[in-house]
Amino acid sequence: MRVVIAEDLALLRDGLTRLLRAYDFEVVAAVEDGPSLLPALVEHRPDVAVIDVRLPPTFTDEGLQAAIAARTTVPGLPVLVLSQHVEPLYARELLTDRRGGVGYLLKDRVANVAQFIDGVRRVASGGTVMDPEVVGQLLARHQPPLAALTVREREVLGLMAEGRSNGAIAAKLFIGDKAVSKHINSIFTKLGLPPSDDDHRRVLAVLAYLNG
Repeated sequence: MRVVIAEDLALLRDGLTRLLRAYDFEVVAAVEDGPSLLPALVEHRPDVAVIDVRLPPTFTDEGLQAAIAARTTVPGLPVLVLSQHVEPLYARELLTDRRGGVGYLLKDRVANVAQFIDGVRRVASGGTVMDPEVVGQLLARHQPPLAALTVREREVLGLMAEGRSNGAIAAKLFIGDKAVSKHINSIFTKLGLPPSDDDHRRVLAVLAYLNG
């Protein structure tokens, strides 16, 4: 699995490179700034890009803008954002294009290596991985519409937005798969979202609603 890394801190960039290689990823490029990222993504067309949002020269949104631009040339390019802060605006921009895997993880909340590697693989395979803190801020922006949901439905919605499957939600909440399906159908009905059996499309529909 081929990876492009964009990270301005040399120690972290080298650490990510060594870590991914240890888990049999092929790091085809590791860049340190925004101007270098877009050409790397277009040239190598990786299976997944692991990028920081704030890169030189301005440390604003160079990483994200390069990834979005690359998706016009490489449609559906999977992108996993590693950020130091919760920035819903960046999540919203990333989710504008619903093709390909997407993820948004916070650097200081990645609990262990296995969690990170799993996230990279899920995004590369077309899935979605969202940090609960990011999801929490998106949920907080929609209090009036979400007031129609029960406490359990809000829990299920939050886990859906993180990219969890029905089985994973059931295990997390200690309920059955049928109960999860019932809650999801109720959520989609109350929020006016189109139903979907595809986990990734379902997650994107939820995130698109929360980002609206």
